[in-house]
Formats: sequence, structure tokens, C-alpha cells
Amino acid sequence: MQNGKVIGGPLLVADSISLAFGGVKALSNISLEIREHEILAIIGPNGAGKTSMLNVINGFYHPQEGTITFKGETRRRMRPHHAAEQGIARTFQNVALFKGMSTLDNIMTGRLLKMKRSLWWQPIWWGPAEREEIEHREFVERIIDFLEIQAIRKTPVGRLPYGLQKRVELGRALAMEPDLLLLDEPMAGMNVEEKEDMCRFILDVNDEFGTTIALIEHDMGVVMDISDRVVVLDYGRKIGDGPPDEVRRDPEVIKAYLGEAH
Repeated sequence: MQNGKVIGGPLLVADSISLAFGGVKALSNISLEIREHEILAIIGPNGAGKTSMLNVINGFYHPQEGTITFKGETRRRMRPHHAAEQGIARTFQNVALFKGMSTLDNIMTGRLLKMKRSLWWQPIWWGPAEREEIEHREFVERIIDFLEIQAIRKTPVGRLPYGLQKRVELGRALAMEPDLLLLDEPMAGMNVEEKEDMCRFILDVNDEFGTTIALIEHDMGVVMDISDRVVVLDYGRKIGDGPPDEVRRDPEVIKAYLGEAH
């Protein structure tokens, strides 16, 4: 138990991951765990390898060395759609939405992997296909209510302010019903009020849905407030791993990232 919350065993284990692009080493022998029901923050200066680590976890990058074990299944290579099928969802640093589509339709795209009817049924939209879409729309409407975005459900996301676009992207990831949610700088570019809202939703997703979350975040106040554990990367190496207060006091972390003044 941690902070009054029950943390389970490892949901995902990254073992000795090394990744290089030509002569540039992005990750060097990284090993880390993401435990069931925790919020894990991955921090470090720019270029530390944080996004590369998320890209390895969800199959976008294939490491030259090391393995990923997710829900007991060990793999070296995984494509993003296989990771999604197994229960890994992802958001990105830069909002990746269909700008001309409504909030509702963007979140509905997160249900595609859950749709079982063949393509032959979809154009007809009758019988089984109709019932299936109604069920998925009901699920999406619950996410819209949860994220408090009812007023923009029919608005094209390209017209929305940045903070709301990030919330819609979170909704699309939640529509996949993931076991593991990867958030790449979910609060980047937000004002204080938007950050407070996003923090609340992340905590609620973790608490109410039981979703395990790994996030990259530069705002140290946010990291210390919402994370159960912190992993610190620096130049592709792991230099810290532990509870937020412990990591904050680590001399190597202070030197590499937080700064002597902290």
C-alpha cells in the first residue's frame, strides 16, 4: 500500500533496453517496472530518452537490446496496433486528433478495436452493426460526462482551445479501455487552471477506473503531487527510481535535473 492506495505487482517490465539511432544512443541498458494501479512519472532533462522509452513500450520503436514483458508476455518487437490490442493506450506531446471531426467522433475512434462486426455490416448500419455502434456511443458518452466536456461534444476539435484538445485526446485513449495509459507531457502548454483540471482527471482515471498510468512531465510540482513513484533518466541512463520525496533528495538527480537550488 502506498499513499493509502494498493499498488500491485509489475504490470510491465522493461529489461535492459538499449536503443540507438546511428551512432546516437537514446537509451542505454534501461530497466524499469510499471506496477499495477500506480501513477509512475518519468522525468529528466530534454534529450534524456523519456519519449523514446514510451515509444519502445508501445511498439513504435524497436530496441536493439532488451525485452518488454507486459501482463506476463515477453517480447522484443511489438507493433503499435498489437500493443493497443493488448491494452496499452497512448497520448502524445503534440495533440494528434482529427481536427475536422467532432469531439464525439474523435473519441469514438478509440473504440475501433472494440468493434467486432465486419466491414460488410458497417455501411448497412442495421441490425447487429446498429446495436454495436449504439453500445459504443453510450460508452463514449460516459467518458464525455466523466471529462466534463458535454458542451463541446459536437464541436470540431480544431476549433477548441489547446487545453480542451488535450482533454479530448485523453478521452480517446480512455475509450480503448486500457490497462496501461501512457501520457507524454499531458500538461505541456497549459495554464495553471488547465493543469489543475488535468491533474484531477488523471487522478480520477487512476482511482475510479483502476488504470495504471505512466506519464512524462516537466512540471515538478505536478510530479510530486500526483505520482506514486518517479523514474529519472539522464542522457539515456536511469539515475533514479523511487518515491517522489526520495528521488527529490537524491544528489545525482539534483545535480542532473533539479538544480542545486532545490
